Amino acid sequence: MSDSAFREGGLRATHRVRANGLDHHVVEWAPAPGADVAGTAVLLHGYMDAAATWEKVARLLSNAGLRVVAPDMRGFGESARAPEGSYYHFPDYVADLAGLIDSLGAPAPLLLVGHSMGGTIATLFTGAFPERVTKLAVLEGLGPPDGNLASLPGRIRNWVEQSRDARARPERAMGSVEDAFRRLAANHPNVVPAELREKVLHLVRELGDGRVGWRADPLHKTSSPMPFFAEGYMACARQITCRVLYVSGGPEGFHVEDEEERLLAFKSLERVLLSRAGHMMHWTDPDGLAEALVAFWKRPSADA
Repeated sequence: MSDSAFREGGLRATHRVRANGLDHHVVEWAPAPGADVAGTAVLLHGYMDAAATWEKVARLLSNAGLRVVAPDMRGFGESARAPEGSYYHFPDYVADLAGLIDSLGAPAPLLLVGHSMGGTIATLFTGAFPERVTKLAVLEGLGPPDGNLASLPGRIRNWVEQSRDARARPERAMGSVEDAFRRLAANHPNVVPAELREKVLHLVRELGDGRVGWRADPLHKTSSPMPFFAEGYMACARQITCRVLYVSGGPEGFHVEDEEERLLAFKSLERVLLSRAGHMMHWTDPDGLAEALVAFWKRPSADA
């Protein structure tokens, strides 16, 4: 990881990290100077999100003695987009994560935390490399609904056509930051406006003339050519040897039909319910989420 001076009282820094052939933007929160470092927490954001929106959770984790690192995943935030001719498949994200963790420098013991899409990536990584993760926290990140092979021909056709169109047209501007805020508010009605106004600044970029666009690569709006197979997710979950925490945002969260079956694939699981948080729990209840994560991290594995 490149050297970078910490800002804001010695707690926060940003880095550019080369991993899996792409440049990644990484935000890091360090414990207070002189504090004993209890381990490293890597926070993986979800779809259409960015590393910086972990701010409140990350600060609380760093106050508990954890070194906290959050990357913008490929094609999101300030990280590089997938090169022309490539795409955003789950194995790509896993390879990116492996390179990012390698760059941290002796990260063990490691707490891996993933929200939504990030939780799926974290599960696949931990299933493939169980020896590298000390504890895993999955925040409504059990993957999308189960797919089927019969859908493959249509999915491939749609992906080719959508990707061609997305690459051919100029990126759309939304108008002002206020316009972007209104769109975000429509998608997240249970998040208070003050939080959304803070988060939207990390999710848009200036296009000139007072206009903004989403930072995320427009290719993220296309349909993946490959179905998501729940059995593959569960096969990875069955290989995980560490303790796993599953955090639910309650009835307003994201729940797949076979959620319980997927959860039962983890050998050693505990659960936390943030009943009013909804899916964007790191935005709506950062205190409750951080409290659950710190308690999970500090609890001896044998007694969890």
